[in-house]
Amino acid sequence: MTLEEFRKDIQGGIPTPLSAPREYDRTVNHAPRRKDILSPEEKKLALRNALRYFPAELHAELAPEFAKELADYGRIYMYRLRPHYEMHARHIDEYPAKSRQAAAIMMMIQNNLDPAVAQHPHELITYGGNGAVFQNWAQYRLAMQYLSEMTDEQTLVMYSGHPLGLFPSHPGAPRVVVTNGMVIPNYSKPDDWERFNALGVSQYGQMTAGSYMYIGPQGIVHGTTITVLNAARAMRPGGDIAGMLFVSAGLGGRALSLRQQKSRALSASPLKSTLRQSKNATRRDGLTRFTLISTNSSTAPSAQWKPKRRSRLPIRAMLSTSGNASPNAA
Repeated sequence: MTLEEFRKDIQGGIPTPLSAPREYDRTVNHAPRRKDILSPEEKKLALRNALRYFPAELHAELAPEFAKELADYGRIYMYRLRPHYEMHARHIDEYPAKSRQAAAIMMMIQNNLDPAVAQHPHELITYGGNGAVFQNWAQYRLAMQYLSEMTDEQTLVMYSGHPLGLFPSHPGAPRVVVTNGMVIPNYSKPDDWERFNALGVSQYGQMTAGSYMYIGPQGIVHGTTITVLNAARAMRPGGDIAGMLFVSAGLGGRALSLRQQKSRALSASPLKSTLRQSKNATRRDGLTRFTLISTNSSTAPSAQWKPKRRSRLPIRAMLSTSGNASPNAA
């Protein structure tokens, strides 16, 4: 795709006529199937909420497709609208924009959805399993279109991925105001979040996914490194901490797993992991040297590990188990 085609695609918003349905790409990491948590009436409401982005004459074509997505995945992602251009941050001058600040936000959004960055890029999830940039691809296309049109005298208001519109403001005002997951305590249990997300009325944006400012695991590497080192020093005050084994009860998603491994890389050496997903992601990123897959008790694998004190690195290995991390766990 040429630069001019890319710019026209951004400015066009939701394409008319609609693009053909996209095949489900099995080469990328997809979000797991979500709970089938909606009642029959709520599923109809979820479809109506999804179809609000399209003119009425397209509803007959799109409704069965979106209903199938809801049945198959527990969400309506609108895969059909996923752009054909490569998703990654570009030079700011490549974005079609009247506002330099709006162009910067477009760049940040595309960085959050870059397959090299995002955990589940086709489901618009950057990290944490549910940290969403948008709920569906229609929202992405509309937000990018608004950003391409707005001036420094306007502000784009976003709620849980849904663009509420451009409002008059001034150059000193924020170009974008974003809120995510606005629920009250009585309706904030995990199943409430699942239901609202499936309905298409709310999303969980984590800290930096839904605010378009994800910077990868480096943001939390420092604190984790200091924590690991101080824990080791507390166990051997004033002593040599070389050869110690760091046991973790799981590696989480890509950002959380990488913060532990990068922290280990600053203070340690190899990693043994029981989580295949984290193993594959971190091996790709060059942080895993070998793995141990085990679902037995957390004590059994550690017996297989022998410290190698010839290393000058403080902690020689880190073992992650797939067991319960609760203090009351056996």
